[in-house]
Amino acid sequence: MTAHTNTLETLHGTRVLRCASHGPLLDGERVALDLIGDAFGQDAELVAVPVQRVAEEFFRLRSGVAGAVVQKFVNYRLRLAVLGDISAHLGASEALRDFVYESNQGNQLWFLADEAGLEERLSR
Repeated sequence: MTAHTNTLETLHGTRVLRCASHGPLLDGERVALDLIGDAFGQDAELVAVPVQRVAEEFFRLRSGVAGAVVQKFVNYRLRLAVLGDISAHLGASEALRDFVYESNQGNQLWFLADEAGLEERLSR
């Protein structure tokens, strides 16, 4: 069973490490560094993580998890995309809505609804 296998693909000239839907939750620096190591091992430029692999604490900005994870990706010059529906989290936090909006304006961290959203962003 390859449920935990991350796969590499090239989308619009960008090497994307797609994380499997099951595996360790992105809940802090340790898991972030594991993903970064995997990305480096496959020469990826962007890591796409399905929302079900993102810990609840990540979406509670006060916890500091999102900041710590994003900082690791910045330090290693890798981009991160969270793919999936986060509307429940957005509805519960104005600060998170602002964070997601600002993130999506840049090129380091994206919150996208689905694979099509990732394809569209990378095609620009």
